[in-house]
Amino acid sequence: MGWWRGLLRSVWGSLSKEVREHVGTDHLGNKYYFIAEYKNWRGQTIREKRIIEAANRKELDYEAGDIPTEWEAWIRRTRKTPPTMEEILKNEKYREEIKIKSKDFYEKDRLGKEASKELLPPPAATQIKGHAAAPYFGKEEPSGAPTSTGQTFQPGSWMPEDDKRQNQ
Repeated sequence: MGWWRGLLRSVWGSLSKEVREHVGTDHLGNKYYFIAEYKNWRGQTIREKRIIEAANRKELDYEAGDIPTEWEAWIRRTRKTPPTMEEILKNEKYREEIKIKSKDFYEKDRLGKEASKELLPPPAATQIKGHAAAPYFGKEEPSGAPTSTGQTFQPGSWMPEDDKRQNQ
């Protein structure tokens, strides 16, 4: 299948007037190409393209971090010029410095919290039961255990109260 694809690609390249310009290679081995705007054999204007030829050609093995951020910005047209190797190395160094600084910051923060726990007295234990609006505030709380009248219930012993509302 590989030789067939290569043959089709070469035939298409000769017919389509695409001229690939190699603009760079990253440290992972990915190659980046630029194809300028051109007119095809039918007279249609084809806009410029930015293409990546991955070092690892298997699509299933592609991971999100396989393309450096600067090259991805160029491919997506958020930057006009392709990045230089010096720029990529400078940004990598900056990212490593940020990782080290954030690690130091979190370590200092963790040590500061431990030290403040040693210096501060423990909070006073308070016994607050209920709320002032509760009907039993300041009194014995009602029991959480359910009560039952199952042992004392007599069928037919309950009679409704004689109320004025019922008579009217």
